[in-house]
Amino acid sequence: MGEDRVGDIVPDPGIEEAAAAAGVRRSAPLVRERTGGDDELDRSLRPQRLADFIAQDQVTEQLGIFIEAARRRGEPLDHVLLAGPPGLGKTSLAHIIATELEVPLVQTAAPALERKADIAAFLTALEPGSVFFIDEIHRLNPAIEETLYPAMEDRRLPVVLGQGAGARTVTLDLPPFTLVGATTRAGLLSKPLHDRFGLTHRLEHYEPADLARIVARSASILGVEIEPGGELAIAERSRGTPRVANRLLKRVRDFAEVRAAGVITEEIALEALSMLEVDRAGLDRHDRLILETIATKFGGGPVGLSTLCAAIDEEPDTIEEVYEPYLLQQGLIKRTPRGRVLTERGFAHLGLPVPEGAATLF
Repeated sequence: MGEDRVGDIVPDPGIEEAAAAAGVRRSAPLVRERTGGDDELDRSLRPQRLADFIAQDQVTEQLGIFIEAARRRGEPLDHVLLAGPPGLGKTSLAHIIATELEVPLVQTAAPALERKADIAAFLTALEPGSVFFIDEIHRLNPAIEETLYPAMEDRRLPVVLGQGAGARTVTLDLPPFTLVGATTRAGLLSKPLHDRFGLTHRLEHYEPADLARIVARSASILGVEIEPGGELAIAERSRGTPRVANRLLKRVRDFAEVRAAGVITEEIALEALSMLEVDRAGLDRHDRLILETIATKFGGGPVGLSTLCAAIDEEPDTIEEVYEPYLLQQGLIKRTPRGRVLTERGFAHLGLPVPEGAATLF
């Protein structure tokens, strides 16, 4: 199997034709954003600069140093892996990295990359210095991962042309770029892919005081008048997550405009959140349904996942991936070899006494 090395970033016409025959389309449409000039992005609630990013001080301080060092050297930033629960700002940080570096952002999601030609189309069309952002990177299939390895390390993209004994490999040179991967499940990344990221950062849930600052900032952008008590009321019920805080703020704003004078006071915020069925711990109706079902129908547990799904008419994946993580983090339920169990704290949240014998399961 022969190997032809392509000269620079743009191969000669013969190689272009060969790459096209292999399914690599350099002119493939991309989701590209040249940050800093996008009016829609400017109007969003996402922070635009590291200085605007509230909390996560260790992450932003380190990124600030690494970005400034890369800019002074005139080099691309090393590849960055951002991990953490959903809604904490991983996508926002990817936008910020591109903005701070003053380079284009090219964005996609791992589930959209089904074939090697898909990832090749993105990589070969990158402008020098671009930030290439892959969301849900833990969902990349092994074939795509293997294509990324030489791209991340050597900025080369091997393309196999032909089949059998007549096959040959053409190596396309890639421009310098920074890969930013975001994942909610870092443990699912293969070790070879994980080790190729030079910078790894994990985002943690926010404290209510920090979320109150985020609510205040978002309210200012939305043109909503809000009092400190209203900010804190929303923040305390936001599950430590800015995305949830901004979603609740928008719904409370609607309530304030229709039922009040448009000003979000603590009283108005609490009334609106009560209407939305969001309680003091940030649980909504579906969360409480799970707790109440375990408590009242199964005596606090243990109850198997399939049985619980049948009792509340919900899919197992939805319970495991959407509802359970927060309930587990708050210590309201726990998983045991025999099934799900409501904890003493879970009974207290529902205002129910702990059944006799249930304490042995805590």
